[in-house]
Amino acid sequence: MPRSRQQRHGSSAPLTLLSLAALVLVWWAAAAIAHSRVLPPPSAVLEVALADLRSGELPFHLAMTLMRVGLAFAVAMTVGSAAGIALGLNRTADRIFDPWLILFLNVPALVIVVLAYIWFGLNEAAAIGAIAVNKIPNVIVTLREGARALDPALSEMARVYRFGRMKMLRHVVLPQLQPYVAAASRSGLALLWKIALVVELLGRSNGVGFQINLYFQLFDVAGILAYTLAFVGIMLLIEFLLVQPLEARATRWRLRPA
Repeated sequence: MPRSRQQRHGSSAPLTLLSLAALVLVWWAAAAIAHSRVLPPPSAVLEVALADLRSGELPFHLAMTLMRVGLAFAVAMTVGSAAGIALGLNRTADRIFDPWLILFLNVPALVIVVLAYIWFGLNEAAAIGAIAVNKIPNVIVTLREGARALDPALSEMARVYRFGRMKMLRHVVLPQLQPYVAAASRSGLALLWKIALVVELLGRSNGVGFQINLYFQLFDVAGILAYTLAFVGIMLLIEFLLVQPLEARATRWRLRPA
């Protein structure tokens, strides 16, 4: 079964590369037809990326954004998971805090960022906190649904065998919550880096968002696309080299179809 899964992934790789090549070709053709600064060809974007790579600007700003996204992700997943599981297992607490959750889910990200800078100043703590706060409600909702879906029969069996609290958490609760944690993680990474760009654009002097704002003021679309695609590429590498292997390892105990 693992071999067939690897074969499926291997057979899809050429198709993926072909699809990406077709996208670049369409982009190149559209740029050639438009013949305008507002739609530069891939070669112009690559030229800007290589120039900033050689100067060290690109790696520095990418690293700053990654640092903020990584720290905010850790805070959001830790706080959101704990709160979501607690609300999912305690109906009284869920009824009390559900209006709070709905409120924070509907507050625009821009408002949270602006208020964080006003209340706490233009510093890293406010920036990272604003990114995390925007994601925490989504993590809570996802993990709350996971906690509600826990199999009571497994919990009863664990109590019969006198599982301790930590053993119960490790062998009964967390394996059942794994799909929900994975869903929150994947959606979290996609959301957090977009919010991070807004945070950097409004109140930071470095990062991908700051550079995109700078190139926007210069009306340099090639620079905007260079930094955007560079960071998207890094996030894809994280997805394929870190997130998916960890998910496969965490779910290796599950039965897979032949």
